[in-house]
Amino acid sequence: MEVAKILGIIIGALFIQNFILTRFLGLCSFIALSKDLKASLSMSAAVIFVITCASALTWTIEKYILIPFNIEFLRTVAFILVIAFFVQLVEMIILKLSASVYRLLGVYLALITTNCAVFGVAVLNSDMFFKNGKAVQGSFGYSVIQGFFVGLGYSLAILLMAGIRRRLELADIPRSLDGAGIGFVIAALMSMAFMGFIGFKFF
Repeated sequence: MEVAKILGIIIGALFIQNFILTRFLGLCSFIALSKDLKASLSMSAAVIFVITCASALTWTIEKYILIPFNIEFLRTVAFILVIAFFVQLVEMIILKLSASVYRLLGVYLALITTNCAVFGVAVLNSDMFFKNGKAVQGSFGYSVIQGFFVGLGYSLAILLMAGIRRRLELADIPRSLDGAGIGFVIAALMSMAFMGFIGFKFF
């Protein structure tokens, strides 16, 4: 694996093409759970785990099952099943370790299965690291690295948002913007800030 390519993937996933703030994927849990710091931290850990594991397993399925048997048309179904498996695993772990966190995350934990950011990473890895029906050299490592840092980029965005919204609890917000309204305004301003990274080139 090339160091420059790895660094490019890391910088891209965190800042240049942050899935929340520049690709606008996974906004549902981002807006809903960023009101609470504990919920944001818990969801961040869950998303990082699911995306990283799903990136590894979907790459393996693509290389050893879908392409050899010429059934790439089942990619969407296969990837969603993989994601659903890891989400179910995370649900069971969180419920076992902390019922209060499980209740705090509520329906949004199960919705990781349909979180377009998680599925988007799996598809992006497939598009980027498979060429002409063959895996690019070092592509497994690239896929896992990209999955992990996309999850980290999600965490960065939701924790920044949680910090800002916590400070806003002391602010005098107009009633018409209170709640989700101010959340979308903040998200738009954060997105504009992250858009400044577009065009940045590593090396």
